[in-house]
Amino acid sequence: MAGDPLDGDALVLAAAKASVSGERLPELVDLAQEQLADRLPEYARRYERVHETDDRVVFLVEEGHWAEFGEEFGLDRREWTALRRAHEEQLERLGGDLGRREEFESALELREAVVVGR
Repeated sequence: MAGDPLDGDALVLAAAKASVSGERLPELVDLAQEQLADRLPEYARRYERVHETDDRVVFLVEEGHWAEFGEEFGLDRREWTALRRAHEEQLERLGGDLGRREEFESALELREAVVVGR
């Protein structure tokens, strides 16, 4: 998978901001995607879906989601923070592409983004 469904630019920015290597972050994203894909029906029921394509679905979830995810899977703070930032970067990039950047940036002040590949 190598970081799918997140764009390479989102991964590079997130790795730089979170002090995780550019090689480690795609591994973390792949690990997360395995778990997130299994939870897709639950996310679809519980959270706001802000964008959907054939390749991915983007949700806004409660603040603290990635910290809980990291605890559940034994990730250290830098690792789960890198995941959070990668998903946020992807949402912000998507917002720019869709003309919804301001809306998505405002949403990230209160919630976290989760991008689930299909």
